[in-house]
Amino acid sequence: MKISPSFLTCDFTNLKSELNEIKDVCEYIHIDVMDGVFVPNLTFGPKLIKDLRPHFSNVFDVHLMIIDPIKYIKEFADAGSDIITFHYESLSNVMDTINEIKKYGKKVGLSIKPNSSVDDIKRYLPYLDLVLVMSVEPGFGGQKFMNSSIDKIKKLYSLREENKYNYEIEVDGGINEETIVYVKESNIDVVVAGSYIMNSSNKKEKVETLMNK
Repeated sequence: MKISPSFLTCDFTNLKSELNEIKDVCEYIHIDVMDGVFVPNLTFGPKLIKDLRPHFSNVFDVHLMIIDPIKYIKEFADAGSDIITFHYESLSNVMDTINEIKKYGKKVGLSIKPNSSVDDIKRYLPYLDLVLVMSVEPGFGGQKFMNSSIDKIKKLYSLREENKYNYEIEVDGGINEETIVYVKESNIDVVVAGSYIMNSSNKKEKVETLMNK
């Protein structure tokens, strides 16, 4: 299991320093991009990713919570994203967006919100490198974990095993030392944790707690 810390809730005036605290214990860094339209929050664009890229060798796990992601794939690819995940519920044609991400040599992730099902994206699974299950409504940190996400993770795992697919299964939202136990039992590959890690005075310890639960 990999931990992918999200820095959405950290102190942005001290961002590089805060990420330095976890860069050696986490393979992935989760980067939440929000446009204020697809979700009711606004964060940042590709420039931040470009500025961070020279300082970190971690996998940049970029989550696009934007209304029409296909328009911006090139910018996020050029900025240094390693995995680009977009939402099934966005306005962009799903298959066209998958192909656009692959065109730039990046790994492709597809995310589903709590009200979407695995069946909704079943036809796209052969083309994906990652499937992100949202265990909260996307847009804000610090929300409570939704138990319904566990069944989705288990179904994605079964489909991967049955069909020999290659995607990683990722979960995002409400992860802490209690909820990590449930997602571990469901054969998760990547766990996104934001406020639980980044709001702590000992971020490494929080990562280790999640890994060892």
